[in-house]
Amino acid sequence: MGKISEEAKRRYVNKIAEYKAAIEGIQKREKELSAGEGDNANLNKLILANEVLNLVSYHVLMNALSLSLLGVKNEAYLNDARKGCYKAIIYLEDAVSSQIDAPFSEYEENLHRIEGFDEGQRWELIRKLGFSINSVEDGFGTNSKWKWSFVEIEGRYATIVKNLLDLKQLTAGLDPRADFYSERSAHLRLTKQLLEQSANRYREKYELSTSRIDDFKLAITYLAALRRLHVLLGEVEEGEVIRKKMDVWRAKMESDSKRVDQAKKKS
Repeated sequence: MGKISEEAKRRYVNKIAEYKAAIEGIQKREKELSAGEGDNANLNKLILANEVLNLVSYHVLMNALSLSLLGVKNEAYLNDARKGCYKAIIYLEDAVSSQIDAPFSEYEENLHRIEGFDEGQRWELIRKLGFSINSVEDGFGTNSKWKWSFVEIEGRYATIVKNLLDLKQLTAGLDPRADFYSERSAHLRLTKQLLEQSANRYREKYELSTSRIDDFKLAITYLAALRRLHVLLGEVEEGEVIRKKMDVWRAKMESDSKRVDQAKKKS
């Protein structure tokens, strides 16, 4: 790498100072919001998640600045961004639910508490979270030490996206004349895509990294959540495809589990 010019260093220091001042302002707002939750606790969690994602964007920018001006990836900034993604996810899980595959009735009340945050705003927020996760993952690169931890982040993201859908009003809301029809339709498409992607990624993590049956179980749970959605929407063929996939995966999981048990007995 060539020598870094004094001008590049100066520009870097000045810009970082600017970003850090903005970060301090966001952190102050986050602290104030956290202190005044009360009756609007669930609603505030969505606003808090949005503020944290603003922090993530600054940390991603700071790494990009380090790369462009100094030619060096800044892992510390990326790690702060990664932690920010987790924090935003936790806020959203608190607001709606962290249950992957559960009847809507179990978390429906949480959605009533965030009615003031309309479906357009929800769609913007989940897009922002998805973009943030992708930006941080891209920043670390394909073979980073965090590679497999992103399977969990993406899985929890998929769960939040699904749990932000009002499943009771969903079918009626898929009428093109309904308010927020385009956002709702896009939200539903993304939910299906993310649930299947999370199932496949947990299966991949099991096969290529951990060999932990818990990861395989989670993969099947994401498929179960997707099948539940297909059944709710009356999508019989799609639901049947997922059911067959679940049967195949369960058989493989049971076979692997027996093989591991037998190996343990022999040793």
